[in-house]
This record gives sequence, C-alpha cells and structure tokens, in this order.
Amino acid sequence: MEQKNEMTIVFDSRSCNEGFVRVAVAAFCTQLNPTLEEVADIKTAVSEAITNSIIHGYESQVKKIRIDCCIRGRTIYVTVKDEGKGIADVKKAMEPMFTTCPELERSGMGFAFMEAFMDKIQVESQVGKGTVVYMEKTIGNHGSAFA
Repeated sequence: MEQKNEMTIVFDSRSCNEGFVRVAVAAFCTQLNPTLEEVADIKTAVSEAITNSIIHGYESQVKKIRIDCCIRGRTIYVTVKDEGKGIADVKKAMEPMFTTCPELERSGMGFAFMEAFMDKIQVESQVGKGTVVYMEKTIGNHGSAFA
C-alpha cells in the first residue's frame, strides 16, 4: 500500500507570510529528496498562487488562505484555497499577460509560471466564493536529452 504524508497551513493573507509558506512547503517536500531545481519550481508555483490570493482574491484585505500538501509516492500535491472574490473567467485569467490589476504593474504571468514549473495545474473558482488552485509535481523526473 502506497504511503502518504499530509500537511495543512492556514495563514493570514499578508504578503509577509508568503515567504514562510513557500519555505514550509519546500521543507515538506525534502522527504522526496528533490533537486534544487525541483524545490525552486515548487517554491515559485506556491508563491504565485499565494500572491494571486492576496492581491486578486482578497484585494489586499487580511483574511485566511489555506494550503494543503500531500505526498503520495514520488508526487507532491499542493492545493491553495482562498474565499475571496473569485474569478469570473478562469480560462481568460490563465492566459499569459492577462491581469486585472495593470495599475499595480502586475505581469499577468502567475498562472503561466505555475503551469511551467509544475506537472499539472487546475483552477476552480466561483465569483463571490473564492478560488482553489490544485498543483502537482512528480519528483525524480530528471530525464534529460544529455543523459
């Protein structure tokens, strides 16, 4: 039977907490013995999801964000959930360079970075209810054309 290990963190939607949470998730995944690149990928994706919740979901109001991590086999599953304003058009929001806050000089690349650094990403959102970002990454897929 495949073992699993889980972790949940609930924290205030303050930008100062983003660094703490990304390090906590990185520390949690070290049990899989990831490469430095894999750790950096996970940290970047987690940072982007949290930043989206803080800036777009809660519009900088202080509320709660929940992050759940689960390791099964060689895969880490990360879920970031807020109960913010939600996304009216998820498909549009996931387009590179799309931003709802151009006045904040946001690049609109958050979801694109998450997709680039993780193996899978799924976003579910309801206007007025919040957003859930599901991400997963299998550690040890070090296949290289140069190997």
